[in-house]
Amino acid sequence: MDQPTSGAEPADAADGGAEALDRPLPEGVRRRVIALVADAFGGLTVAELPAQLRQYARFTPTRRAKFAGNAMAAALEGDPLFRQRIGERLSQAQPELAGALEAGSPPAAADPVDVAAAAYVLRPVGWVKLVEAAGEEVQRADAERVDEENRRELVQLREELERARAHTRSETERLRAELDAARKESESLHRKLRSAQSEVKRGEAALRRSATEAEAQRAEAAAQLSAAESESRRLKHRLGEAEAAVEAGRRASREGRSMEDMRLRLLLDTVLDAASGLRRELALPPVTSRPADSVDAVEPGRMSPKDIAARALSDTDPALLDQLLALPQAHLIVDGYNVTKTGYPQMPLEKQRLRLLGGLSVLAAQTGAEMTCVFDGAELAAPVLLAPPRGVRVLFSKAGVTADELIRQLARAEPPGRPVVVVSTDREVADGVAKAGARPVASVLLLKRLSRV
Repeated sequence: MDQPTSGAEPADAADGGAEALDRPLPEGVRRRVIALVADAFGGLTVAELPAQLRQYARFTPTRRAKFAGNAMAAALEGDPLFRQRIGERLSQAQPELAGALEAGSPPAAADPVDVAAAAYVLRPVGWVKLVEAAGEEVQRADAERVDEENRRELVQLREELERARAHTRSETERLRAELDAARKESESLHRKLRSAQSEVKRGEAALRRSATEAEAQRAEAAAQLSAAESESRRLKHRLGEAEAAVEAGRRASREGRSMEDMRLRLLLDTVLDAASGLRRELALPPVTSRPADSVDAVEPGRMSPKDIAARALSDTDPALLDQLLALPQAHLIVDGYNVTKTGYPQMPLEKQRLRLLGGLSVLAAQTGAEMTCVFDGAELAAPVLLAPPRGVRVLFSKAGVTADELIRQLARAEPPGRPVVVVSTDREVADGVAKAGARPVASVLLLKRLSRV
């Protein structure tokens, strides 16, 4: 790097060093000085840089100006050697401007800010005046720019004011038109209101006339009702007289027949007394038997459901069920779900119940036997709304009681000797009702019998 000449430092100290600014650099000049330092920064070695600026040696000029601007300005002000090195780089980059400043005659066409920034770095004789003149020029330029902006803003405000006035005039005209339309509509509504009030008055008058006519009709109806009631009372009186005359005629007729009735009753008593005397004379014993009693056969009272099993019929023959139900006062108890799940398990429970109960109703009408169908209440999600068919008693077991137990209770409730038939393929149910004297039969037997219904 070039080293400063021995005569440069004395010149700086003797001429430019004695001058000093009595106010801060104008902001525009300060930014230009930092830009000049950032550009000349790259031409120095790290050793030639002040210690506080060495960390920015690898930055680009733009980043140096952004992040090290204050540090470079402080170093330029407080380090004459650094300022001299920057000045040398500036003289090399802009020799014409540097020479003109050294000669004391800056170019008239140059930017005052550039002149002031170069003078601040190079520190020629009279550099303070150049900087102050540049600051005044910058202030004057700023003032002119502000004035120009104010003028443009004033023109813009005038234009906006004119547009606002035009908009206000158009809005005023529109509102006047709307006001006129509203006024016309209000007048129209007033006319309609007066017309409606006239209609209401006419309606009220018609209503009063109708009320008067209704009152007259009610008075007329009341008079007609009073006349009808009077006529009704007269007719009731005549009806009472007619009923009294009829009763008198009946009484006279009964009195005329009383003699004949007395004679017939006397003759009947005579015949009965003669028959009683004849029974005493003959001394006939009372009748204790009938001719039919001499026929050899099994009487209904002497046959039980167990006697039916002795006949030559299969356990799945529907005729066996017919014979059982033909016994006097037979009672058929059906294990409902046992039968339906044997015959048609694929159907929903509701349809199973309806199909079985329909068949039992027809069977009850054909045989005349008492029939009870028992379903397990534990399988119910809700109470069943079911109208039992004619001739069939339908029962559901209570909570905690199974249908099998309910069937056994029904079998035990019957008196000894009554024919009770229980339909179920459940072995526990069959054994339990058999102990109670009932006859168990398989579900398939009932299904075959119902298929013939």
